[in-house]
Amino acid sequence: MRLVILGAGESGIGTAILGKKKGYDVFVSDFGKIKGNYKEVLIINEIAWEEEKHTEDLILNADVVMKSPGIPDKSPIVKKLSAKEIPVLSEIEFAAPFTDATIIGITGSNGKTTTTMLTYHLLKSAGLNVGLGGNIGKSFAWQVADNKYDSYVLELSSFQLDGIFKFKPHIAIITNISPDHLDRYDYKYENYIASKFRITMNQTEEDYLIYDADDEAITEWFKTHTTKAKLIPFSLTKTFSEGAYIKNNKMEISINQEEFTMDTAHIALEGKHNMKNAMAATSVAKLMQIRKSTIRESLSNFQGVEHRLEKVLKIQNVQYINDSKATNVNATFFALDSMNTPTVWIVGGVDKGNDYNELMSLVREKVKAIICLGVDNKKIIDVFGNVVDMMVEVSTMNDAVRMAQRLSEKGDTVLLSPACASFDLFENYEDRGNQFKQAVKNL
Repeated sequence: MRLVILGAGESGIGTAILGKKKGYDVFVSDFGKIKGNYKEVLIINEIAWEEEKHTEDLILNADVVMKSPGIPDKSPIVKKLSAKEIPVLSEIEFAAPFTDATIIGITGSNGKTTTTMLTYHLLKSAGLNVGLGGNIGKSFAWQVADNKYDSYVLELSSFQLDGIFKFKPHIAIITNISPDHLDRYDYKYENYIASKFRITMNQTEEDYLIYDADDEAITEWFKTHTTKAKLIPFSLTKTFSEGAYIKNNKMEISINQEEFTMDTAHIALEGKHNMKNAMAATSVAKLMQIRKSTIRESLSNFQGVEHRLEKVLKIQNVQYINDSKATNVNATFFALDSMNTPTVWIVGGVDKGNDYNELMSLVREKVKAIICLGVDNKKIIDVFGNVVDMMVEVSTMNDAVRMAQRLSEKGDTVLLSPACASFDLFENYEDRGNQFKQAVKNL
């Protein structure tokens, strides 16, 4: 069996290792340059590879192809593979049959990293032998090749779900759905929604789907679609006989005739959206039969996720917050919603078809100045130009932070929450967040 891997990033290299271990004839092809450390791994494992090109003769003879989530279906080589009816899978689809572990799959437009990390923290603190993968950490395929975990918590993007056919998590979570990555879905929101719901398409009556019952797109989907999985909703406003909700400042969860309650004041994460993440993760912990005392302790000591509403420093009584992971409008909505002081907002980057009007009421209420940090800021300026007193354009993170210091005064917050991808000026959102933190430390 010939396995061809397109893209030599974390998921590609992990799949190559697993494929080699399982006796496939493996070939890795990357249209860009392969990072030095990954190249070493390929060489040590005697896996054939090429970079800065896709040689068709070496690719179109594949029995199966694993495509990196970053490569769109529209790319010429993928179209040629489709024309020849060669199956093109995601890493998750390829690796899943090689493990008997219980899989918890988490998707959503926002909150999925926090929910994934919190779920992993809950299970690991309870002493479970658990792996963390998908969109974060070491690739799932690599872990399946090297480790023997009893369960995995996987963060799954819509791109990864587009490449699944038989994959089924025992427990699936959809944190929420809001327009994102529409450039990859022909600018059709319904295509993106359908992609998220692929997480439950193979689930059976023995499996569970945990979802946000306050979410409009999710509720609409359920009006015309079904899943076999047992449904566990969570909500900030509704109550359920089976599900999770907040009532009188208490998180209440009822699953399989078992009750769990916890005062929300004792939960380490702050903000309404984080209550939802906590309800989703705790529902998993209950399904995995983790003791109540362990759950309470883990919820109260969880540290949060880097680049997600991360408090950096307070300088001259101005709080600097790094929310670089907010790569869409919905994520920035949560960030602005949780601001309690006048805010200097750093925004901008590569726009994925954003509608900034959704932020209008929050910007009017909370934002005193906007700093645009992007190559093309026209859309942001058009929408908010008349709404805030100060609007400044900068092209480096250092300039953004220095300008923010000038525009802020005691008691204010400086918030980096870009609502956009980072690829115009930075390598990725981590690089953007790290540059912000460094610039703040240099003030």
